[in-house]
Amino acid sequence: MMILGLDTATRATVAAVRSSTGEVAVERRDDPAAQSKPRHTTMLLSLTVQALARAGVGWAEIDRIAVGVGPGTFTGLRIGIATARALARARSVPLVGVSTLESLALGAAEAAEAATTRKSVIAVIDARRGEVFAAGWAVGRGGRLAEQILLPGAVAPETFARTLAKRPAALVVGDGAVKFRAILERSGASIPEDESKLHEVSGLCHCRLALSVPAGSPELVRPEYLRLPDADIALRTAGKR
Repeated sequence: MMILGLDTATRATVAAVRSSTGEVAVERRDDPAAQSKPRHTTMLLSLTVQALARAGVGWAEIDRIAVGVGPGTFTGLRIGIATARALARARSVPLVGVSTLESLALGAAEAAEAATTRKSVIAVIDARRGEVFAAGWAVGRGGRLAEQILLPGAVAPETFARTLAKRPAALVVGDGAVKFRAILERSGASIPEDESKLHEVSGLCHCRLALSVPAGSPELVRPEYLRLPDADIALRTAGKR
């Protein structure tokens, strides 16, 4: 089975092609500078074409498309899921939605297993507005994710740090962990250096997760926002809703 994995939940734009055996594994990504805007609209299809070409895979060989459904930015998720739906319909390929947090955790699970003191991994994505999206999993044998130990939620970093203090054996990864490092490390969290690839959402991990998720109609794949879009929050704050 050949899978195309896409993600636009964070500032990065990611496209990957992976076979079920892992013999083919190619990823292309765009990570804009800190002060630059995400380039999801202009880069997603281009990166998809690049990944397919580098993998030597044609559209006729793609058996499944996996797209990150968040949590993440409202605009980013809308672009990624709409693009994935359009590709799935145009190519008559099944579409699978995968948790961006779970995919991020999967990418760090092997590192957590290798560190004998780390028995769990917690994924943290910058949610903006002074919050993070976070979820956690225990790590099983072979660097696989086992049971979920922390359900997804949007929370202030200071509040989340108190939760982390109860799990000192966790490896914490993601752009939210980097941004709020000072707060989270005071709770005893183990966070890799800022430049570590463990903080990156990977389309290859999306492809791996998609192997165990039932595929279905593109219309059934929906974003997981975990909170209201920023525009709705602003309107409610202004008393217009």
